[in-house]
Amino acid sequence: MSLSILVVCTGNVCRSPLAEQLLAARLATAGIDASVSSGGTAALVGQGMPQEASALSLRYGGVPDRHIARQLTESLIDDADLVLTAAREHRAAVASLVPRSARRAYTLAEFARIAAFLDSNPEGAASLASVASPVDVIGAISMNRGFAAPPAEPADDDIVDPYGRPAEIYEASARVIDAAVTAVVRALSTASRLGSRGAA
Repeated sequence: MSLSILVVCTGNVCRSPLAEQLLAARLATAGIDASVSSGGTAALVGQGMPQEASALSLRYGGVPDRHIARQLTESLIDDADLVLTAAREHRAAVASLVPRSARRAYTLAEFARIAAFLDSNPEGAASLASVASPVDVIGAISMNRGFAAPPAEPADDDIVDPYGRPAEIYEASARVIDAAVTAVVRALSTASRLGSRGAA
């Protein structure tokens, strides 16, 4: 069964397409069957990524050329097994559009933080010992949401918006996205890692 992931930011030209492209590339490398898409809460509909964001996508292994910004819709959210957002405001917008999606909507940094907690506490509220698929991993993350320590500052769960800002802000935003995507892919790869370990 293919996993469906939606990434959300504001304009859908910088943060969410970068995360989308890195997730798609790395999940494919990890052998996880997944479709990854993105949208914006106030999308610059029809626009591509700015040169700065496009260059960073290429550097980190993404394919930015075909990206076209689109507006977030209820159907995009409904079709996703997992919704990852750039910031808390986007997570709130997702839950406002589709209230039942709140349990599967996280900021990128939040999901990575809970995944790290579960990795270091494998017998937490929902054990990773018996996960059979990436969807099961998402379920385990959801069940541990209230057990992982919150960030030092709430804003630590947000990724800064670089649009129209200096190159160093683009760089800083991309580094956080890269680290979060790495953690997300590692978490979603848990089922295959455990399977390999069991077969050894």
